[in-house]
Amino acid sequence: MNKKIIFFDVDGTLVDVRPAREYVPESTIKAVRETRKKGNLCFLCTGRSLAEIYPHILDVGFDGIIGAGGGFVTIGDEMLYHKKVSDNDVHRVVDFFEENDYDYYLESNGGLFASENLVSRLEKITYGDLENDENARKKKEEQPSHFITSLIEGESMYRSDVNKICFLENKDIPFQTINDHFSDAFNVIHCTVPAFGDDSGELSVVGVNKASAIETLIQHLNIPKENTFAFGDGMNDTDMLEYCHVGIAVGNAKEGLKEIADEVCDDIAKDGIYKAMKKHQLIIE
Repeated sequence: MNKKIIFFDVDGTLVDVRPAREYVPESTIKAVRETRKKGNLCFLCTGRSLAEIYPHILDVGFDGIIGAGGGFVTIGDEMLYHKKVSDNDVHRVVDFFEENDYDYYLESNGGLFASENLVSRLEKITYGDLENDENARKKKEEQPSHFITSLIEGESMYRSDVNKICFLENKDIPFQTINDHFSDAFNVIHCTVPAFGDDSGELSVVGVNKASAIETLIQHLNIPKENTFAFGDGMNDTDMLEYCHVGIAVGNAKEGLKEIADEVCDDIAKDGIYKAMKKHQLIIE
């Protein structure tokens, strides 16, 4: 079988999140569309849930999604599987975070649900001092964050549709404390979004990861492992890059990921993904 399958992390890989308003580089869009014309398959492989996979991403055109860090897999409109956090574990985490003044949000395929003070803190991180800085207000008006504007406030945090839970740093409580409290029921992943602080992280369902999702998917599609390619930028992409036959770290990736990758391409803003896909004959000009 000659059909290849390519997996793309979203944040920092497919999507450049360094500006306040994220975007997909035009060269990456071209690469995805050209390789699909050849009959190859392209899948998102992201920590995001469906509610955070915005139209400007989906409009690029993909054959399916591995989302929530492997928590669910879709092929077209078909849900291959979906693993959610138990109601009991959601209650445990919400109670702990509320009692200890954490800013956090719950990810589900139906929405991103924000704790009480999360949005104001994220606006300060993203835009600056909105109350006292005119440039910060201008930035919010001209480059509104897709992520912040998609957050839902004021809803109950005791939910039954949770894929995973993300939390910002609490400087009074070390990350290890979260690990000690919740590693019995969750994958406790450290600092997946650097802007959220060194002791930030996420909690996902035990046994869920990108590599296991890819394995399940390619077995379902009957695509051999030697036909798999993956692009990533963060340490949470390690298992994906190690599993796939060719694991590529983009030029703006974490140094630790570059060390384990099969190769490193240019920065995504410098057409890195396009050049790498051309090199591997996944696209032909």
